[in-house]
Amino acid sequence: MKRKELVILGHPDANSFCGALTDAYSESAADSGKEVKTLKLGEMKFDPILWNGYNKIQELEQDLQKAQELIKWADHIVFIYPNWWGTIPALLKGFIDRVFLPGFAFKFHEDSATWDKLLTGRTAELIVTMDTPSWYYRLVFKKPGHNEMKKCVLGFCGIKLTNITEFAPVKAANDKKRAKWIATVKKIASA
Repeated sequence: MKRKELVILGHPDANSFCGALTDAYSESAADSGKEVKTLKLGEMKFDPILWNGYNKIQELEQDLQKAQELIKWADHIVFIYPNWWGTIPALLKGFIDRVFLPGFAFKFHEDSATWDKLLTGRTAELIVTMDTPSWYYRLVFKKPGHNEMKKCVLGFCGIKLTNITEFAPVKAANDKKRAKWIATVKKIASA
């Protein structure tokens, strides 16, 4: 049975380097025999603001309904995005706020601080670009974006994070370095 992978581009611009990484990953994964679907958040139509928190869940736009279907469909979810201000882009945060909802991604227990993780059985990985050197992000900043995704989003919903790949610093990278990073992503995708 083919492994089903959902690749989510969290950069608003599909023509960015993250967009190139997304295309390279998707093509290589498909070439290796996996069934691959891609979501490019910048091309989707949805309000990224969760206006009323969980007090009143706003109706999901068609693109977000499709996203939930694809998340349920997937065995493995790949998030590709830039690290901005130490964490994920606002568009990706808004996507998570609107899609990973109670009843879909988790369910709180009545009168309890515990919850059910409704997306168990799936794995995920992060492919993150940064201008900050990786060592500085880890040692000085303490990886806030990685921790957010691993513990506060994916782990909270039962999705096991299997790998984080960082490409940094992107701003100073020449074409040869970027081509090497794209080759790395292709290798990851075909494994």
